Amino acid sequence: MRPDIHDTEAQANTALEVTVLVSVGRHPVTGRARRADQDARGVELAMSLGGGRVTLLHAGSLDEESESAMRGYLGMGLPELTLVEQPSGADVIPALASTLNDAQPQLVIAGERAEQGEGSGLLPYLLAERMGWPLVSGLAGVEKIENGVATLLQALPRGQRRRLQVRLPAIVTVDAAAAAARQSAFGPARRGEIEVEPAAAVWDEAQAEWSVTPARKRPKRLKIIKATSARERFKAAAAKAEGGSGQVLTDVTPEQGAEAIFKLLKEEGVLR
Repeated sequence: MRPDIHDTEAQANTALEVTVLVSVGRHPVTGRARRADQDARGVELAMSLGGGRVTLLHAGSLDEESESAMRGYLGMGLPELTLVEQPSGADVIPALASTLNDAQPQLVIAGERAEQGEGSGLLPYLLAERMGWPLVSGLAGVEKIENGVATLLQALPRGQRRRLQVRLPAIVTVDAAAAAARQSAFGPARRGEIEVEPAAAVWDEAQAEWSVTPARKRPKRLKIIKATSARERFKAAAAKAEGGSGQVLTDVTPEQGAEAIFKLLKEEGVLR
């Protein structure tokens, strides 16, 4: 008797293994450790896929601050989290790659960048290069996963979306365009288990040569529209046509073009 097609698809979704890379966030006002917003959105995205197995993975040390942040992720309803021990100043890419090679997930989800530390946003790219996997950035959602291929929605500027297909295994990163994370409940956060796994440390030689100084106030950035709903995306797309202050420069000298750019940056408050 031939198996039903729906049963086959259900088995495929059930077999889906998803790993979410999580980090210790930092509250922008109080400075206290918390779950990172983008990583929490990644956990929410993984849990919304349904049917598969979601694993949380963090590379770092276990102390009071990190445990508080990790339990913030567990409070979203997941039973356990794997913490790969890495001292401060270590390059976590080898440890993460080794753990992922052993676990063999089909999909790895991460935030665009960390809320403290380097915060360069390069970790997913370096990890994808080491694993030999494709990477999709700025993910807004996952439409479907079937036959080893994921159909994704990538967030573009001004609220636009682009549909992509990527063959698994793959790494994806999420930002503010993804769905907001659910609240963290106290009970599940306390009941969840943090499994600590030792791993060899590879020291980041480049970081040891850095000179760290207090951050200065940075120039004002140009406004970036982050639209999540269809209504907001329509307003963002229509805003460009409504604006009447823009101009198109053609057949101008380099000096005239530079003067127009300088004037725009002054009007936007980027230059003072």
